[in-house]
Amino acid sequence: MNQLRAILLRREAGIAVMIVLFCLAVGVVKPNFLTLNGLRIILLLVPLVMIAAMGQMMVLIARHVDLSIGSTLGFAAMVTGMMFRDMPEIWWPLGFAVAIGTGTLLGLFNGVLITAFRLPSIIVTLGTLNLYRGLTFIISDARQVDRQYIPSALKAMSQTSPIFGIPWIIFMAFGVALLTYWFVMHTRVGRQIYALGSNPEAAPLRGISTNRVTILVFALSGALAGLAGIMYASRWGFVNPSNTGYGFEFQVIAAVVIGGVSINGGVGTVLGTILGVLLLGCVGAALPFLGIPGTSQNAIFGAVILIALLIDRSVRSRGIAPLSLGRKRT
Repeated sequence: MNQLRAILLRREAGIAVMIVLFCLAVGVVKPNFLTLNGLRIILLLVPLVMIAAMGQMMVLIARHVDLSIGSTLGFAAMVTGMMFRDMPEIWWPLGFAVAIGTGTLLGLFNGVLITAFRLPSIIVTLGTLNLYRGLTFIISDARQVDRQYIPSALKAMSQTSPIFGIPWIIFMAFGVALLTYWFVMHTRVGRQIYALGSNPEAAPLRGISTNRVTILVFALSGALAGLAGIMYASRWGFVNPSNTGYGFEFQVIAAVVIGGVSINGGVGTVLGTILGVLLLGCVGAALPFLGIPGTSQNAIFGAVILIALLIDRSVRSRGIAPLSLGRKRT
């Protein structure tokens, strides 16, 4: 009984309850929301944010932030889309290597700038947010990569699969989450990420290379943003330099913070991040059902971030810890 009570007091349990109550409330107003079609809409809104959120989670745990994640997604998606357009005979799975490699390079650039010049990550990534977005316009000549240039097999990944017809993109997102869980829970580097975020001053005394860990988390964040970039092309079937990844960083940060990852570093779990993503997916899916225009989405996400920060402050003051699917402060 005490163990059950302890679980119910965890932050993740609270988020799960919020998801259920929110869906039930929307379902009362719009019963169609609580159908298999409504569930499919929610799940299709989840994968891109979930993939990128795993990288952002590790960055925040290390006591940094990556504001350039949306622009990294856009740049990687554009590079990959242009490759498909200009080299139509290329083997389409190579696009994954190109997108992930491009994102990794952009993430490495962020990490090197932060560590080499001892600059705050929020300032560096605010700059590269605009830099990468500008480069996307330059390399594309402000031209969209249209649907006919995206390989049909890639687009099919967001439509179906042999497993109950669930799109492959959803399996990929949860696969990335499982790999992230294994990485942060069962590797030495994963423990070092938490140690760095918990106490940056003490981390070097424990033999942790703060520069190496910082560069690593930004490289991973970039790599996962690159993966989300090619999956964006799969999901929507085109790449536009104006709106691909635009505002995406707000969705990702909102999901991670809602999931209980502390902006002060050292605290966060994969399960909490997944639940945060699912909650935002429910909110995003509910907007059309409720007749709320999509232009209001960023305002809603901003309000959700503020609410999440207030909840995080309350949780921290009461000493309620996240569920141990991830690590707490070391």
